[in-house]
Amino acid sequence: MKWCLFVASIIFGFWVGDSYFSSAADRPNVLFIISDDLTSTALSCYGNSVVQTPNIDSLAARGTRFTRAYCQGTYCGPSRASFMSGYYPHATGVLGYKNPRPQIGDRATWSQHFKNNGYYAARVSKIFHMGVPGGIEERGDGRDHDGGNGADDERSWTERFNSPGPEWRAPGDGETLENNADGKKPVVGGNTFVVVEADGDDMVHSDGKTSAKAVELLQQHRDEPFWLGVGFVRPHVPFVAPRSYYSPFKPYQNIQLPEKLVGDWDDIPRPGINYKTSKNMKMDLRRQKKAVGGYYASVAFMDAQVGKVLDGLRRAGLEDNTIVIFTSDHGYHLGEHDFWAKVSLHEESASVPLIISVPGKQPATCDSLVELIDLYPTLSSLCGLDVPTRLQGKDISRMLDDPTVTVREAAFSVAPSSKGFLIREDRWAYLQYEEDGTRGQELFDMNADPKQFTNLATSKEHADTVTRLQTKLAKKLAEVRDNDL
Repeated sequence: MKWCLFVASIIFGFWVGDSYFSSAADRPNVLFIISDDLTSTALSCYGNSVVQTPNIDSLAARGTRFTRAYCQGTYCGPSRASFMSGYYPHATGVLGYKNPRPQIGDRATWSQHFKNNGYYAARVSKIFHMGVPGGIEERGDGRDHDGGNGADDERSWTERFNSPGPEWRAPGDGETLENNADGKKPVVGGNTFVVVEADGDDMVHSDGKTSAKAVELLQQHRDEPFWLGVGFVRPHVPFVAPRSYYSPFKPYQNIQLPEKLVGDWDDIPRPGINYKTSKNMKMDLRRQKKAVGGYYASVAFMDAQVGKVLDGLRRAGLEDNTIVIFTSDHGYHLGEHDFWAKVSLHEESASVPLIISVPGKQPATCDSLVELIDLYPTLSSLCGLDVPTRLQGKDISRMLDDPTVTVREAAFSVAPSSKGFLIREDRWAYLQYEEDGTRGQELFDMNADPKQFTNLATSKEHADTVTRLQTKLAKKLAEVRDNDL
């Protein structure tokens, strides 16, 4: 009789690899930590020797660190709507700073799928899009941010929590670096390069409050399965952090900027020149170096908050039953090609850090191509939930057992504001502007030219490669638009 019950429990259990979960209470928790505007090149576990990120590094040391992960939209709104809904931006048409709910109807978002399967689902701060700094300022910027919820989706959560902070108004030593050549402009709000070496401790700021709330929720919900999204807003501008985080990067004049080539833009189509550049921001070398220093200080501050959350997970006794993901919504330029910020489809902007730590699985580094849209099906699979067939991402859970596995032969990303598209293969990065390519093309050999200095798209020698990739891109777009919406 006992043997029959054991067999039945296996048959009706929830299998994940070599284990199973017989009830919702046995399933792993999900802790999803996302930073805003973070390039992997600013993390020490990805090779940065100037910034030290010991807490993110510790997660990488026990998880799988993906070296070629890509976002599906190179700015906040479309990227977050994509990985939370499970659809590409050109499937839902969410190409701006909106919530995908009107397009997806009653279809469950990633966290909602877990909520529907017995999980407590909560977010702290920015998971779907929120305007930064405007949407999280304590005094606001006068626009309608839905009471601080931004473009959030209420149906995705059991509970949700916001973390207002002073942002650019924080007391301290501040400087506006963008369009301030004469130095007379005061510290300003908006999507502007501003550095504030702030007075006070971590808890003055949004991310400090976010880490504290996350730790509180981990304790409160330790006895039930949970999907907890923890959204940090740094290093998104303004670069605001307590003073202590700036010390390792001073004097700013010692910061090394990326390699610059004379005539670097000469072979780039006009839409491929990013919306923020050293030239149009009027940032001289001093300001550029301070911008990098401010960004690095913001990364160090954010890493410290990640450490508090991971420590809270340990203290709650949840480390052995919680899958932890760390990533960013997209990458960020720090002066490469004299580009700054996001939107560009070049490597620094389109690629993202991605670490997935699953209890019981060996640490690894995975060089296979993956996309953020893969997280929804992958975590559903790992937790024994049904994987909705409508999802446009792929289950990459096999890579966590064997990092040599290939699930994708190419990654796909878009920059809607420039009508740009990226196909990233193992060797080639192909960028195209407009769906027919009429506003320009870029082709880079990532083996020979990983910093993307030489556009090969107009070379007769590579005409066949351009044609092949243009056809591949058209096919991908057709597949994206072939959906159940």
